Amino acid sequence: MIVRDKPGLLELLFAMRGSVLPHILPQLVVVASFASAILLWDRHMTPLPHMNATPFTVFGVALSLFLGFRNNAAYDRWWEARRLWGGLLADTRSLAREAELFMGATPSRQDLLRLMRRFLHLHRCALRGLPSDQPPPGPDTPDATLDAMARLLAAERQAQRLDGFGARALANRLSAIALAQAGCERIRATPLPFVYSLLVFRTSWLYCFLLPLALVDQAGWLTPAFTVIVAYTFFGLAEVTEELAHPFGPTANTLPLDAICRAAEISLAPHLDEPAPPPLAPVNFRLD
Repeated sequence: MIVRDKPGLLELLFAMRGSVLPHILPQLVVVASFASAILLWDRHMTPLPHMNATPFTVFGVALSLFLGFRNNAAYDRWWEARRLWGGLLADTRSLAREAELFMGATPSRQDLLRLMRRFLHLHRCALRGLPSDQPPPGPDTPDATLDAMARLLAAERQAQRLDGFGARALANRLSAIALAQAGCERIRATPLPFVYSLLVFRTSWLYCFLLPLALVDQAGWLTPAFTVIVAYTFFGLAEVTEELAHPFGPTANTLPLDAICRAAEISLAPHLDEPAPPPLAPVNFRLD
């Protein structure tokens, strides 16, 4: 995720970190080349039909509305994913306090919190499609880690080191954690319908290829420039939507899962009698 204060005018115009321009630059080059070819052909070869701009206005409004709908759907996915991870962080802190309240200063309590820390990292890796970065021995999947936490609580309850009320409270906390995990997995496993992406990109290309025929008469030699501006708007918004629709991906505008896991580690450290690690800081305005 890009984290930076509001930049000045020059930085705003030329900032590349977090921008979608590098991703859509090939499309813009193709559109500019095509618009230039249309202009040169019309000026020096055979006059082409000069279309009225009115249909493009209606076409552009319809395309903008559809892009706006898709952008809202993608942002809802991104924001829901952020809320779920915020809930996981809150559940981690609550689990640490509840475990201290109901389990006391026992080795099992620290084992439970270490498993929680392991779960967060395994969950992060699973959502990003990365191999586990947690050292053995121990569970190697998020589900196995939650199962191990449940078995630990069951053993404490059976040994009467955990009363019924405490066991119920901690079990409810595990249920909330599992619910947030399932929500994240649902977002990752259920992308936006492919037909949306297909329709947006096809319609954007069609619009940008036909637009020079409406501009060449009035805009003249500025036809490629105006066409590229329109293409930057449509392709840029489509690319932003594509990034937001995959909130756990590797792009610059996805969620900072590493930083959230580090915040959880900082919160758990006092309960584990460990020194708290420093919070992660953005590198070149990017927080992973």
